[in-house]
Amino acid sequence: MTGASAPMREALRLAQRAVGRTHPNPLVGAVIVSAEADRIVGRGYHHRAGQPHAEVLAIQQAGLAARGGTLYVTLEPCRHTGRTPPCTDAILAAGLSRVVYALPDPHAPAAGGGQVLQAAGVAVEVGDGAEAALAQNAGYLSWTVRRRPWVLLKSAVSADGKVATVAAQSQYLTSAAALADVHRLRNAVDAILVGIGTVLADDPALTCRGVRGGRDPVRVVLDSTGRLPRAARVLDPDRSRASGAPTLVYTGHGTTPQFERQVFSRGGEVVQVDEREPGRLDLDAVLADLGERGLYTVLVEGGPTVHAAFITAGLADAWRTYWAPLVLGGPAPGPVGGRGIETLEAAPHLTVPQVTRLGVDVRYDAYFETSWKELAIRCLPD
Repeated sequence: MTGASAPMREALRLAQRAVGRTHPNPLVGAVIVSAEADRIVGRGYHHRAGQPHAEVLAIQQAGLAARGGTLYVTLEPCRHTGRTPPCTDAILAAGLSRVVYALPDPHAPAAGGGQVLQAAGVAVEVGDGAEAALAQNAGYLSWTVRRRPWVLLKSAVSADGKVATVAAQSQYLTSAAALADVHRLRNAVDAILVGIGTVLADDPALTCRGVRGGRDPVRVVLDSTGRLPRAARVLDPDRSRASGAPTLVYTGHGTTPQFERQVFSRGGEVVQVDEREPGRLDLDAVLADLGERGLYTVLVEGGPTVHAAFITAGLADAWRTYWAPLVLGGPAPGPVGGRGIETLEAAPHLTVPQVTRLGVDVRYDAYFETSWKELAIRCLPD
């Protein structure tokens, strides 16, 4: 959280507590610093949609100590009445003299709270911790300004960059610590996507396991020709006994009504989209449909072919790799397939890398530079 003041870092930390729980609202944290004692007297974060916003909870905790103080909040306070009253009203009623927020809210109904506060005589500052707030709410912001989900590609590889042995064994390359981290990630995203090749090879359930209070993301399968087996674990015949997460199967227009009925009978839904070429679905159309369903973040676990398709289409936003201390060698594939890049100048570049130790494994997180710059231009304050 470089570039953020100490109070804003605390607000960002608080917001993170509700990751995966606030949809369709963004993650928001807030703290109030007393004018007299120059210390934090109120903390709050938005827990769930329909519940009080971060600013209101921080004001409630601060009580009379809020008067004359400074509110630090990770997103511009809202000025509209939705499921809850405007936060600007609560801020003015509390007598806060200064408001510092990291990012303007690009969502039209909520935007403009800063102007309302300024017009009422409150000092307003924008930009403290802006990049950290952008990263924290990348999904919400991508959906709001681009009308499509934020796409995170994920892979697990050996030290020499292989996703499987020469005999196609891939479960499990990484340690229990890395696997637990993957399930925490699944718990945080709105959808998880794979290609039909991954389903046929591994028969994954694509559920979130081992996370207290966890919930499963929407399961998405790219299957242009309708090969998904009826018994695939990604389909749930009885959601009261299984994950409860819906499954969307994207196909080309050539799939049969029989296949659609088969998927429907197992609790799934078939969505037909155009193909860019035979066997290659239009990923823009897939993401547009997911966006229309209000999904903000998509985790792509779908193997080298699917990873290459998203990168080639310019639709990959972020990258996460789990590196295992194994050497596999040989002709086994890497995490990205396709035709490959001919020149270094043409290769997509990654930026803002972070490295995290997970037991014996290492996690590498980065953003695709083009996507990050686009979102930053559209969302960061001038």
